[in-house]
Amino acid sequence: MKCLANLIPGRAPAALPAVALALGLAIAPAAATAGAAPSYSIVDLGTVGGLASSQAFNISPDGDTVVGRSLGSTGVASIYTFGSGPQALPNLPGRNFAVANAVNNAGLAVGTSSTTAFGSSPLPVAWAGGVASALPLPAGQTAGRANDVNATGVAVGSVNGGSLERPVIYRSTSASLITATTPNGSSMRTAFGINDAGWVVGNGVDPANAALNVGLLYDIASGSLLSLGALPGANGALAFDVGNGGHVVGSSMLNQGAGRPFIWTAGSGMVEIPLPTGTSQGSARGVNASGWAVGTASSAFAIPFVFDGSSTWRVADLLPAGSGWDLSTNTSSSALGISDDGIIVGTGVFNGQVRAYALVPSPVPEPATWGLMAAGLGLLAGLARRRAAQRGRAG
Repeated sequence: MKCLANLIPGRAPAALPAVALALGLAIAPAAATAGAAPSYSIVDLGTVGGLASSQAFNISPDGDTVVGRSLGSTGVASIYTFGSGPQALPNLPGRNFAVANAVNNAGLAVGTSSTTAFGSSPLPVAWAGGVASALPLPAGQTAGRANDVNATGVAVGSVNGGSLERPVIYRSTSASLITATTPNGSSMRTAFGINDAGWVVGNGVDPANAALNVGLLYDIASGSLLSLGALPGANGALAFDVGNGGHVVGSSMLNQGAGRPFIWTAGSGMVEIPLPTGTSQGSARGVNASGWAVGTASSAFAIPFVFDGSSTWRVADLLPAGSGWDLSTNTSSSALGISDDGIIVGTGVFNGQVRAYALVPSPVPEPATWGLMAAGLGLLAGLARRRAAQRGRAG
């Protein structure tokens, strides 16, 4: 939310790149906290269509738009902006369950439209201006999913399923399979993330060990496929996201066993993200351009966390007192996406209901303004007006 950055005292003006707005992260994300826990306000993103529960799956790099779904008798893909609040996205004909998995700064969202809440008969879909369009499938394919999209509108995901699942790159008028292999013959099975440089990350298999998950990085420009390796004591990995700073995050495990979250760069290789206190396994699911990562760990419950490059924090410990949110004693909670200005999105339990949330870094605008946000959509319209006014002055 570039508008929020402008409203927060001491933050850089909107003319700077989004990464420079993020709490000083562009200089040194770990040092910016100096060992202190970050502070956030939490926003209930609501539901659409009168449905009881909602989930947030990702946020645009600039922090303006969140995507996910609302669930009930149907599954409605949702998009959330500070100009309009939560809005339903249409399903494809004949498919009454949809999920929006990612969105870029232009508001182009991608996801999947299916016949059941469990993803039966999926088709990859793109939403632009509130209109749903089925993405093209490679020749001979009848089912597919779209998991992420970059600034140029290139999306990635997979087609088919089971042992026949294959990674795919979707463009508006064409689709192509990723067929590259590593030197030892490992190949990708599904693509989960893509950054603006055309780096694609996903998971695959080692031909010498079908039970081994391999985290992989594919470079569209060169056509090369790289295995990301594994953490010490582990021999497999799952790669879920790649940021515009070149960071890859995921989980490294022993065969199909418990995983440990990691962050990878070309310079440092795979480095373990410390697990939050009281947990025994976890997975990093989202990363921003400065290398801040979010994910979900577990013990008896799901424990969302944020990693600042040095320390790992339980999201539940960063919430304001009396917020009404439970992010530590249920199995529904998650942290799945983080914008370049540090806004975290995921799912929690709010006053007993499963709801999508956005965690906005503090210090925050004046308390009265945030009171409106807690009350409803009044602030959303106000923020949109302020942003328009600020852009008018900047022009």
